[in-house]
Amino acid sequence: MKYKNYYKILELENGKVTEEDIKVAYRRLAKQYHPDRNPNDEIAAERFKDINEAYQVLSNEDTKRKYDRVHFAYRLKDGFQSKENIDVENGFKDFVGMFLGKQYEKNIQTNIDKNQNKNMPIPGDDLESEMEVTLEDAFFGAEKKLAFRTTDGKMKTISVKIPKGIRNESKIRIPEQGKPGKNGGTPGDLYIKIKIAKHEKFKLVGTDLVVDLPITPWEGALGCQLQISNIDSDILVTVPAGIQSGEKLRIANNGYLDGYGGRGDLLAEVRIVIPKNLTEEEKKLFTKFKQISHFSPRGN
Repeated sequence: MKYKNYYKILELENGKVTEEDIKVAYRRLAKQYHPDRNPNDEIAAERFKDINEAYQVLSNEDTKRKYDRVHFAYRLKDGFQSKENIDVENGFKDFVGMFLGKQYEKNIQTNIDKNQNKNMPIPGDDLESEMEVTLEDAFFGAEKKLAFRTTDGKMKTISVKIPKGIRNESKIRIPEQGKPGKNGGTPGDLYIKIKIAKHEKFKLVGTDLVVDLPITPWEGALGCQLQISNIDSDILVTVPAGIQSGEKLRIANNGYLDGYGGRGDLLAEVRIVIPKNLTEEEKKLFTKFKQISHFSPRGN
């Protein structure tokens, strides 16, 4: 019996996958290579057979654990062979008998042959939808209701849990809320793309939050300390003397969640604001400043 890499068959990178990863991979590939969708295609039929075989083994915790011993030992087959004196060409067959039992290959083939003579289940297709959430809901996490029309034309409402710190345009998978399967196959999944709505105060750039910081001409010229209301706290920032409009003050680790337990930065973009309506006293002061200052932003 030739060795088969069940993880590769299911297009999984390695054995460090979850039960959900295995299920999702199987459903996607089973739909793609199902005989009903690939009539008279011997290659697709053989691929479908391998996919079912791989899923039968990896979806069961006990057989997966035993197979993993086979899998990782066989990947190191040269060293394993010299230590255990196992023929490389027939190694997988020997491993099967050693770890999975002599009936393993026979049982797998019997199950597949038995199913080949029936209308095998076809998993349902997945559906996609979009949901717009506020920046606060995305930052803190929330639970929202989503109403959508099912394939039979009925309206359905489900609860969607928005994970804390979700990224813009990330997808949330709702299992078995897609199109129904055929021949007893499981329904597809519903994938919801999250759109973080434009915020009136903050701009989300990657994991950074950008906020507008309006200041007066004298605050920009002399420097000052100001309080900024962040998304989850108030922060005291120091504005250095001589700062210009458009410059940004970076407050580290006070931005959006980065998904690794940390945060991006908060960027306060300075905007120097000129008063539109001056009092007589203010006009006199600005006039005097004009007379005594030799500064020109335009040069000579």
